[in-house]
Amino acid sequence: MNQKSAIKDARQLGIPKMLILGLQHMFAMFGATVLVPILVNNYFQGQGMSVQVTLFAAGAGTLLFHLITKRKVPAFLGSSFAFLGGYAAVAALNTGMYASMPMHEKLAYANGGVVVAGLLYLVLAAVIKVAGVEKVMRFLPPVVTGPIIICIGLSLAPSAISNASTNWLLAVIAFLVVVFFEIWGRGMFKIIPILMGVVIAYFFALAFNALGMTNADGSAILDFARVSSASPVALQPFYLCKFDITAILVMAPIAIASMMEHIGDISAISATVGQNFITDPGLNRTLVGDGLATAFSAIIGGPANTTYGENTGVLELSKVHDPRVIRLAALYAIILSFSPKFAEVITTMPAAIIGGISFILYGMISAIGVRNVVENRVDFTRTRNLIIAAVILVSGLGFSNGLTFQIGSAHITLTSLAIASILGIVMNAILPGNDYVFMEGDMSEVKNDIMLDEENREHIR
Repeated sequence: MNQKSAIKDARQLGIPKMLILGLQHMFAMFGATVLVPILVNNYFQGQGMSVQVTLFAAGAGTLLFHLITKRKVPAFLGSSFAFLGGYAAVAALNTGMYASMPMHEKLAYANGGVVVAGLLYLVLAAVIKVAGVEKVMRFLPPVVTGPIIICIGLSLAPSAISNASTNWLLAVIAFLVVVFFEIWGRGMFKIIPILMGVVIAYFFALAFNALGMTNADGSAILDFARVSSASPVALQPFYLCKFDITAILVMAPIAIASMMEHIGDISAISATVGQNFITDPGLNRTLVGDGLATAFSAIIGGPANTTYGENTGVLELSKVHDPRVIRLAALYAIILSFSPKFAEVITTMPAAIIGGISFILYGMISAIGVRNVVENRVDFTRTRNLIIAAVILVSGLGFSNGLTFQIGSAHITLTSLAIASILGIVMNAILPGNDYVFMEGDMSEVKNDIMLDEENREHIR
């Protein structure tokens, strides 16, 4: 079966289809994006973040990112999970000024730390601007970024299993629907398999719920209690962040992790769509866009933002690579942020459906990492490359709880991906034999390969 040809300009599909494609990207990011404020609320005893603010920050942050990156990069910025450990640490602070501080005020100081973390992106961007992307990328060759991308997908695998296990029947239905439309779909249905999986599986959930079926733990498949009490339209409950050195020392270092994840995600998006976004519009611009989006979100009371692998998976499945579609998803998120009732309806989506969809999306991210290694012809007959990849994979998957250490009275946690990224970069820098030369044409072969079918590629080889 021939590959679907990539679509760079979605306008050729017509406005109605573009609107539906944007909706598909919104559904892909929605579950994970709203999960972050829900988890943060648990840390802060219910005095945490608003889903409305989170959606607004995600949509506005994505549009800001696209503006800064010259509207070229098809990336969606949703809530970052990397900072969850930091939020938990700030919520647990009980000394000094934090001893008698209300939880919602602690959260404001935690967000102040996130603002500083976002601004650190600008520091790295400035280094890249001054030193040149070629020198910086010498420390980030495919032997480093490829395994990191693989880890990004595989590290999310437990989340997919956990969500799916709440109701395996629904998860399997969602999975099979996506597979069916991806392989046997025709016309428009061929490029919206994720959306079809969500919609059809949700109809099954409605039917199962009406028949009295429950989840594995006995809970109801759907719960509309919060929907009925929510207002149809309301402004977002914004609040301003606050700054304190203790919270900054907890939150800001996490930027190391999120910046490395950003570079991995941009590499994954570049490999997916066959365009080298690291050179055009430039890694410095994508870092500035992500950093400012994160800082803006934290200033108004939202979580840190990050480029979303889920949407990269949608790009790979749909083969529609037009950034305009991502911007439509951002507009949907902003519109939804004004409706508490509609946002609550969306959040009733069973975790099992998200889990079933994630089986494909998360695996697709890792597959992109494998392709990044293969198409850049990383030589694994060289011992140094084997060692680097081995260290990244083992640390990225082995440190499931991250690594926590203490600086003064603050506990700092590095996620597994941060550890893997740092170790990979260090190993690549100190081991002899680094002959990688970053060139603007590096991604051109990837682009050509994506646009050719399997027979043509075999002929070229």
